[in-house]
Amino acid sequence: MARTPNRDPGSARTTKATKPAGAKARPRQIEITSHEETAPERWLRTLRMSGFTVILLGLLVLAVIVLAPSLRTLVEQQQQIAALQRAVDAAQQDVDDANAALSRWSDPAYIEAQARQRLMFVYPGETSYMVVAANTDKKSDDGPVITKDIQSTKIDWLSGLLAATYEAGVTQATADQLTGPDGTAG
Repeated sequence: MARTPNRDPGSARTTKATKPAGAKARPRQIEITSHEETAPERWLRTLRMSGFTVILLGLLVLAVIVLAPSLRTLVEQQQQIAALQRAVDAAQQDVDDANAALSRWSDPAYIEAQARQRLMFVYPGETSYMVVAANTDKKSDDGPVITKDIQSTKIDWLSGLLAATYEAGVTQATADQLTGPDGTAG
């Protein structure tokens, strides 16, 4: 058997200490270098979820679910109130305009001007002249000439009515195939 040299306890080299029989071996720790943690990462790492925190988060989610429809209704009602306020403002503007028009009628000069323009009134002794166009025959938008003479129709309406009634009773044509007096489809 080989002998181990005696060593002083204070010498530079020491021998490996033996472990007692029931001791477990410690795992070696390897140091891992990583980037520095930011404040939010450090906060999230240290966050601990207790039962109280979970209950509060559940109550917060429940409150959002319960209050969301009410908040939507509130927003809709606020929009309706704004629209009604705009309508009230427009009506108030109309009332203000009507009051301004009414106050103008208290001015004698305005009344006189309106009587001259609208009603063609003149003071006694004044002469009013009205210019009338030389051509009195006017055409309407439809085209025939408008005159002062009484005109008679050139169509015998009674025979036209009887002919239309007879034709409607004996025809085999459909409604789409029939045409009216002006040439349009029935």
